[in-house]
Amino acid sequence: MIHWRKSSHSQGGGQGECVEVSTNTRTLFVRDSKDPEGPRLALGADAWVDLVQRVKSGALDL
Repeated sequence: MIHWRKSSHSQGGGQGECVEVSTNTRTLFVRDSKDPEGPRLALGADAWVDLVQRVKSGALDL
């Protein structure tokens, strides 16, 4: 069974817009909290670190 976690910051603004994450020993999974049965991303540790760094630096237009 996968245990999904959502940020406590996701409740602000009344929109409930957030991603949820889950991990196992090798992979981090990401999904849209509004569509829990929808597509999921599966990222290795290096790819996750790179994604977080790019988001924080503003390198991605999100």
